[in-house]
Amino acid sequence: MSIVTVQLGQCGNQIGYEVFSALCSDIRGTHGLCSKKENESYRDSCKERFFCEEESGVPAARAVLVDMEPKVISQTLSMAARSGHWKYSNHSHFCQKQGSGNNWANGYSVHGPRHKEAIMDLVQKEAEKCERLGGFLTIMSMAGGTGSGLGAFVTQCLRDAFPTSFILNHVVWPYGTGEVIVQNYNSVLTLSHLYHSSDALLVHENDVIHKICAQLLNIKQISFRDVNQVIAHQLGSVFQPAHTAGGGSGYSRNPLGDLMEALVPHPEFRMLGLRNIPQMAESSLPYSTFSWPGLIKHLRQMLIANAQMEEGIDWQVRPPHPGSSIASTNKPLHFNTSIANLVILRGKDVHSTDLGSFQDPSLYTSWLNPQDAFSAWKTPRAFNKYEKSAALVSNSQFLLKPLDSIVGKAWNMFASKAYLHQYTKFGIQEEDFLDCFTTLEQVISSYTNL
Repeated sequence: MSIVTVQLGQCGNQIGYEVFSALCSDIRGTHGLCSKKENESYRDSCKERFFCEEESGVPAARAVLVDMEPKVISQTLSMAARSGHWKYSNHSHFCQKQGSGNNWANGYSVHGPRHKEAIMDLVQKEAEKCERLGGFLTIMSMAGGTGSGLGAFVTQCLRDAFPTSFILNHVVWPYGTGEVIVQNYNSVLTLSHLYHSSDALLVHENDVIHKICAQLLNIKQISFRDVNQVIAHQLGSVFQPAHTAGGGSGYSRNPLGDLMEALVPHPEFRMLGLRNIPQMAESSLPYSTFSWPGLIKHLRQMLIANAQMEEGIDWQVRPPHPGSSIASTNKPLHFNTSIANLVILRGKDVHSTDLGSFQDPSLYTSWLNPQDAFSAWKTPRAFNKYEKSAALVSNSQFLLKPLDSIVGKAWNMFASKAYLHQYTKFGIQEEDFLDCFTTLEQVISSYTNL
């Protein structure tokens, strides 16, 4: 099944480009470390998901590019075309000249309704090119105006136009210190609207990715491109083909559907976090060896202790003892409770690995059977440059702290009515803000009480 990607705003378009580049360089690599037959079916499956064959022979990304200013889209289109290995379709982008001025209300209430027809027309055309449409992946940031405001509007339009398709929003969480003074308002408005129309939100935090660039990849002067490439690698590690448990010998047919089935058992819990291991500079790879038990042990502790990367994990955090029937308030400090987890393993000897440690009932909330709460996907085909790699997609308390912090900051500004006139002039009233706060307070409370 195919996935149509909708890239929104500057951030969404830059990350989208890096995602397609990473997918393309992965399937072109001969390093698959697996049989020729396996490699070919992997390549075909990836192409069906993310690219369509054009007459020119160059695969075209199944994507729609949207921004309210032309600069980033024209750069993105020309960089893809110059690569010679893939490109964007000629008529798959929409841009304007005026921008959204980092104002969510401008993107949502002005640009959205004004350009709805043109944007949805492009999406419809892209969807019609798919033999079987699996759903939509939107890529956007929460801090600015176009990605967040227009992104929330377009997601609602997707939900109305394709009521039975899966929609996964990939959302980039702004730096805590902030690029934009009203980023907390924009974030609260974005998250609460997406919560109503999306199937799940897969979140990357800029601060975390920045840390990975500095500490694991040893990059001295970190650019947005470095950050975006790490995000693209992590997304690729989830969406490249893998075998699901009951999937027989072929690759999973419907990656978005399988992801939702594995991770979103209840509409109140839609926030997904992503962790990858290993992540290191290319120059260090020849000197490193990895064993599955070691990788899995680290990944499990990253989950339990809510560690963002394999360095600096708190090994003191332990799950509560089973049967101690303690109230959630007495849980060990810093212990991260999960609703559902998905582990994706790629590389050699993958089928003999033991993932039993992830089925420990003490990791999960009591209302789901651990067998239902944990899923594993595997493929002997190595990903990118790592002979063995593991990804964890988790519906857990990963995002509780950042969410609480962003809602708190936005509420403090709202209480003193700071910058509200910038939103009311585009028709977003105080009641709208209050509705959004209520939605997110409910989400925070649900995750806190796991």
